[in-house]
Amino acid sequence: MTTNKDFKPANDDEGFELGGPLRTGRLDDILGFHLRMANVAVYQDYTAAMGDLGLTQKQFAVLELVAANPKVGQIDIANQLSMDRATMMALVNRLEARKLISRQPSSVDRRRQELVLTGDGANMLTQARQIQTQHEARFTARFSPEELQDFVAALKRIYRDILPDHD
Repeated sequence: MTTNKDFKPANDDEGFELGGPLRTGRLDDILGFHLRMANVAVYQDYTAAMGDLGLTQKQFAVLELVAANPKVGQIDIANQLSMDRATMMALVNRLEARKLISRQPSSVDRRRQELVLTGDGANMLTQARQIQTQHEARFTARFSPEELQDFVAALKRIYRDILPDHD
């Protein structure tokens, strides 16, 4: 049973100092809270950096995956990014409307749509990669190479079960 005592501030005072920082309480012990806060920091910096290009994180990821996997199916990308098909279709529609990618029917399976980077898409990706490299450096510079390698490995352990073809 939960009691009022369970919600008492850690330092036993009755309130917080107006205008001062909030105490995080039990949030400080919750991994998801820290992942969310880190994601917000990265997202805000990315959005500011890519503002002139108007390219979201998801759009950048799709362009990278199409560039790395010419003629990939949009369903394959949706699976890799853990996105539902409707969201993926809307994302591809936006990229296609900007003439950054094109859809082509597969020569093997007419029901399958293959995605290809256009010339404009390749140019956009080149610009975006330069900006993204600078954005990434603002965060990776906070770690030694060994710390960064360990950190990324730890993050991959968290999400590996949602990746396609995971045993």
